[in-house]
Amino acid sequence: MKDLFDLKGKVAVVAGASSGLGADAARAYAEYGAQVALLARRKERLDELAEEITAAGGTAFAAACDVTVEESVKNAVEQVLTHYGKIDILLNNAGVAIKGSVEDTSAEDWDKVMDINVKGMYLMCKYVIPGMRSRQYGKIVNVASVNAVMASKTLARHSYNASKAAVRGLTMGMAATYMKDNITINSVGPGLFESEMTANTLFKNEEYLESYRKTNPASRPGRQGELNGTILFLSSDASSYVTSQHILVDGGYTII
Repeated sequence: MKDLFDLKGKVAVVAGASSGLGADAARAYAEYGAQVALLARRKERLDELAEEITAAGGTAFAAACDVTVEESVKNAVEQVLTHYGKIDILLNNAGVAIKGSVEDTSAEDWDKVMDINVKGMYLMCKYVIPGMRSRQYGKIVNVASVNAVMASKTLARHSYNASKAAVRGLTMGMAATYMKDNITINSVGPGLFESEMTANTLFKNEEYLESYRKTNPASRPGRQGELNGTILFLSSDASSYVTSQHILVDGGYTII
C-alpha cells in the first residue's frame, strides 16, 4: 500500500505555489519523491520555496506564470517540459476571493475572479493535458472550495461562489473526456484554512469566524498540512480508479 503513494519519478506542477496551500502541497509532493515545478506570478517567492525544498533534499524548479494570460501559461509549461521532460501531476491552486454580493461586485472584480479561478485552470489544463494524453498518464487536482456547494449567510462572496462551482463543472467535464487516456481529474473543497488569502480577510472577520466555529463539528479552521493527505491521494496511484470526485476537507462544516 505504501508504494501507491510513492511519487518518485513523477513530475508535479503546482500552479499558485508562491504561498499558502499551494506551497504546502509543493513541499508534500517533494517529500514523497516528486520533482516539483513551482508556478506563480511572484518569481522571487517561488525561488525562495525552491531553495527550501532543495535544502530539504527535494528537487524543485520555479517558473513565473500568470495563469490568466495564455502566452504566459504556454511559456511556463514549455519551460517545465524543457527542464523535466514531462508532467505527471498538475495541481491547479491559483485563486482569489473578493467579497461582495452581485449588487456590490464591480464587473472588473467579477472578471478578475473568473479569470484567475476558472480561466486560469482551463489554460493550465489546455497546455498540460496534451502531454499527459501522449504518455497515457496524468493526475489533475483542482482546488475548488466548500463554497462550490454552499454559501454563507454572514459573508457574501457571489463571484467566488460562482467561480468555484464552475471549477466543479469543468472538473466533471474533463474527467468524463480524459479517463480513457488514463488521466484522472478530481477536485478538493477546502473549508476555512489560514493562508495569505484568508489571513487579512476571513480571519479578521469575527462574525464569520464565530459562525464557522459554532457550526463546524471540528469547532476550528483547518490547520497547515491538513489538506495535503487528500491532495497526495488524488495525485498518486492510490486513486487510479477515482475521477470526477469532489472531496470536501472541512472538518464536517458542510454536513450541518
